[in-house]
Parts: sequence; structure tokens; C-alpha cells
Amino acid sequence: MEPIVFIPGLLCTEILFAPQLGAFSDHPVMVADHRSHESIAAIAQAILAAAPERFSVVGLSMGGYIALELVRQAPGRISRLALLNTLARPDTPEQTEHRERLIALANDGKFDRVAPALFPKFVAPARTGDETLRETVEEMAHETGPQAFIRQQHAIIARIDQRPNLAAITCPTLVLAGEQDRLMPVEVVRELHEGIPASRFECLSGCGHLSTLEQPTDVIRILKDWITC
Repeated sequence: MEPIVFIPGLLCTEILFAPQLGAFSDHPVMVADHRSHESIAAIAQAILAAAPERFSVVGLSMGGYIALELVRQAPGRISRLALLNTLARPDTPEQTEHRERLIALANDGKFDRVAPALFPKFVAPARTGDETLRETVEEMAHETGPQAFIRQQHAIIARIDQRPNLAAITCPTLVLAGEQDRLMPVEVVRELHEGIPASRFECLSGCGHLSTLEQPTDVIRILKDWITC
């Protein structure tokens, strides 16, 4: 079975992919740790140093930014690409300003406010009262910690515009959006599909940003199709 590298999003850990890791237990799997570097390029280099020679990659949100950089740096090593709830564009000034406010909270010893502030944007409106999901997000934030969160935000702010590189991606690619994703609107995620020739687009109805936790069964089904196509 082909190895799969899963790359979590901002403030997320392997818990983000817990349902999918169980479903792909017959594959060699690795969950990337992106907490130690301050640039997307450096994170990608560290993953390439630790990963098998050739592998499939699944990245959600920030994990998608890193996945695109992996393909840019080492296209011959990536056999399949799954981009979940992510985009190719760089930050807008407004997004960067919001990230800097969250960084300030963490620097001021108020990191415990970050996950509660992000949770309503992480999930579909109907899931904002889901205490189990909220606790999961807060657990991942606690595992990440304030200093790693700050490094992640700096990496995201400084990321490059990957849109000019999309046409060079030739491996089978899945692009997945959440219909109610308030961080990555469907039309912005769809740009990835429109730019990558060998891509397939899926949109999950009623789903927010954390698709792997909000609709795990659907994501597993789609990934199973992707890994065998």
C-alpha cells in the first residue's frame, strides 16, 4: 500500500485526521508536525526529509498550503494530492491583520482565548453548539501551544501565491470544499480545481472548515476513491 502523509491545519494536530487514520490503517501513514518552523518552505523541507521517497499527501487548510509547497519543491515524490478546505492565494491585508491580533493575544498570555475565538469560523453554523467538537478544537490548540501557534501564523502570513504553480501539478488531485466554510469559501477553493489539470472537485453540503471532523464518513469515502483512482 502506498504511504500517505497527512498534514493538519493551523492549531490542529493528528486529532484532525483521527477518523481517516483509522480508515487507512492498511496504509503506511505519517502525520506531519508543522510546529517547529516559521516558513511554509522550511516546513515542507522538514517533511520531505522525514517522509518516504514517494507518497500521497492529504492537507487541510494550512496543511494544504504545505502540500502545495511539497509539490512545488519535489513534484516527482508526490504521487497523489488531496487539498481539503484550502486555497492557493496569499493572505489579504485584512486576513494578515486578523492573524496579527491573534498573535498579540498569544504573546500577551491570552492564548486560551484563541481557540474559542476561532471555533465559530472553523465549523458550519449548525455545529457551533457542538460541545464535543468544541472540546476537540480546544484540545488540539492546547497540544499546539502558543509559541508553535505564533510560528504557524508567521509561516501562513509569509506564504507565497501558489496560483502560478497550479498548472504544473500533474498528479491525480482531489480538491474538497465545505459548502458552509466561512474561512475558505467554495468559489476560492474551486480555483485550485480550475488551475490544476488533473484534479477532481467535491463540495460537502452543510460542511464547514473542519471537514474531516464534521463529516468524517463522507471525507473517508471521497479519499478512498481518490487513493484508488
